[in-house]
Amino acid sequence: MGTFKIEGGHQLKGSIKPQGAKNEALQILCAVLLTPETVIINNIPDIIDVNKLIALLKKLGVKIEKLGKGSYSFKADDVNLKYLESAEFKEDGKGLRGSIMIVGPLLGRFGKGYIPKPGGDKIGRRRLDTHFEGFINLGAKFRYNREDYFYGVEADELQGTYMLLDEASVTGTANIVMAAVLAKGQTTIYNAACEPYLQQLCKMLNRMGAKISGIGSNMLIIDGVESLGGTEHKMLPDMIEIGSWIGLAAMTKSELTIKDVSWNDLGQIPNVFRKLGITVEQQGDDIFIPAHTEGYQIQNYIDGSILTIADAPWPGFTPDLLSIVLVIATQARGEVLIHQKMFESRLFFVDKLIDMGAKIILCDPHRATVIGHDFKSQLKATTMTSPDIRAGISLLIAALSAKGTSTIHNIEQIDRGYEDIDERLRAIGAKIERVPGN
Repeated sequence: MGTFKIEGGHQLKGSIKPQGAKNEALQILCAVLLTPETVIINNIPDIIDVNKLIALLKKLGVKIEKLGKGSYSFKADDVNLKYLESAEFKEDGKGLRGSIMIVGPLLGRFGKGYIPKPGGDKIGRRRLDTHFEGFINLGAKFRYNREDYFYGVEADELQGTYMLLDEASVTGTANIVMAAVLAKGQTTIYNAACEPYLQQLCKMLNRMGAKISGIGSNMLIIDGVESLGGTEHKMLPDMIEIGSWIGLAAMTKSELTIKDVSWNDLGQIPNVFRKLGITVEQQGDDIFIPAHTEGYQIQNYIDGSILTIADAPWPGFTPDLLSIVLVIATQARGEVLIHQKMFESRLFFVDKLIDMGAKIILCDPHRATVIGHDFKSQLKATTMTSPDIRAGISLLIAALSAKGTSTIHNIEQIDRGYEDIDERLRAIGAKIERVPGN
């Protein structure tokens, strides 16, 4: 188990470029299973979760060639379906949440898809019902082996239909879309997720020959086709990483430029940080954050009541950035209520921040009230363990702003979502050292 040692309290300066989007990559990589032709994907982040999925595709028989940094070609013309029933697959698939999205393309193209209960972040229940109810609506038979937590769907032929999803699940929508593009007839998916990464998937599938309309809305209409061809695709920059760097700049009073952010795909993110009092300037397709030497003031609502920041399905504010917002608020002027609606265990890392001197009242598993210090009382260094990707980066930001040297264990959780984070932070002046585990 690796460790970061962080000497906090230093101002940073310079520019940083976000990696390719992790959550988009997990969808796009699974889509290569839909065609026997070559698919080239660019701007793939070099992170643990994505590399695990690439390794899984390789074991499935996908021919993979690295073309350069972040660029790969994939050719799924000889898929090894027997691997899906092996003990090795049951072990490999458990270690990655994103592995669930191989089921849709396998079901659509080959008539069957299997997956062990996926792992990933321990942030509360993340049920799979939406995925499998969608497959059943398309005509698949579902089975579940409770003894080894193994799911399966099979169909001789998928048939297009109308479905109303019980929740706007991003991975659920992606999975159902990838099955439906090769189904017979028309499929309508209402209450579909519509975030930019899903839009990217749909646009890529259309370039491959799919017929998907309604992209960007919560109603997708898919006319099934016989087969799909190859294409080339480039990932968007990771909006969660962009939000992380905004928070880092504010907490360390640093002047930072975040390069090539794809402003049109950031949605509410810049405005939410502005509500916290952070100056977020657009310079071309970059974000410029000036040094907040005088701190930052949280806005109240127009009637003077306390600001609430809550997550919601896109175009609402992403739940993946609420942990960052919470950390930033610890040094703001004013108070804010953080309401994490979508996952019930994501706020449990706040005890680490309280240990560092933050004023936080955890109201229940979903809500925390933060009273900002206005930098009058600096957070104090401590030793902590990263429970998941987003809490991990939040604790890292807290440590970089704190007085003294902090230690963060279990940094593999951070590496799951952030590429070469220690090297990139050192390049802008951070004092961070990676200590390998035993």
